[in-house]
Amino acid sequence: MSRLQVVSGKGGTGKTTVAAALALALATEGKRTLLVEVEGRQGIAQLFETEALPYEERKIAVAPGGGEVYALAIDPELALLDYLQMFYKLGGAGRALKKLGAIDFATTIAPGLRDVLLTGKACEAVRRKDKNGQYAYDCVVMDAPPTGRITRFLNVNDEVAGLAKIGPIHNQAQAVMRVLKSPETAVHLVTLLEEMPVQETADGIGELRAAKLPVGRVIVNMVRPALLDEASLELGLGQTPRTAIAKSLSAAGLGGARRGGVAERLVDPLLEQAAEYAERHALERSQRDVLGELGLPLHELPLLAGGMDLAGLYELATELRKQGIA
Repeated sequence: MSRLQVVSGKGGTGKTTVAAALALALATEGKRTLLVEVEGRQGIAQLFETEALPYEERKIAVAPGGGEVYALAIDPELALLDYLQMFYKLGGAGRALKKLGAIDFATTIAPGLRDVLLTGKACEAVRRKDKNGQYAYDCVVMDAPPTGRITRFLNVNDEVAGLAKIGPIHNQAQAVMRVLKSPETAVHLVTLLEEMPVQETADGIGELRAAKLPVGRVIVNMVRPALLDEASLELGLGQTPRTAIAKSLSAAGLGGARRGGVAERLVDPLLEQAAEYAERHALERSQRDVLGELGLPLHELPLLAGGMDLAGLYELATELRKQGIA
């Protein structure tokens, strides 16, 4: 099991939800887990129904297995202050720079630096050890940027290392890349069984592989339950006489089967819904085939009928454990 689990996905696929469920699943296995947010959306706080996360590691859940989930929302400005203090011992001077707006200017004018700070903070948590030489966290789960920019986000340290040939910035970038490109890291892609998310997932995997970043698993989220099997679909969309369908509806207590009766009037809407279901079913099956060709472990999480809340998050965590992801 990789110690840094990076979760990405096209917007709208529920990558933050999957990242949070994965952190819970790992904690249920007894692991001390840190869940890291890098986009400033406070999505983790909303999922765990807690107040907005500060720039500090805070315990947000204790799992049934005894493990704990800590969370951190990384602020690029404060991360840069940490960096300046760590390597240049600026102390009060760094705080003065923040008051003057220099920190915000630096992280805005150089987006690459911003990504270095975000990934660097997560990798520092992966490497950190306590006074007994034990890792501070068994696992770190990062709710990362969307698939369209995940490779650039994770690989930006190489770009910075190329610009800064020597010195602390170069050394920091190289240290971060050693973690990100090692077996300690796995980058998971979240998708839906829809054409655009699946295509973006395939493209993202290709880019990650080209950059020699370790791709983990594909997680299909919000999978609708199967309502009809193949035989039922063929029966409903085949040559079954309308009168036979009407009689079946009548036998089920849905009105009489006579012409113009309730059961007769239900036949057309029922066949329309069956046709829509069959079309979606065929599309989802074709997208599963595309995902299967990517050569990665494939997992599916159900669409929760009651919507997403804290109870639903624990339900997804249980499903991840059943599938052996945690």
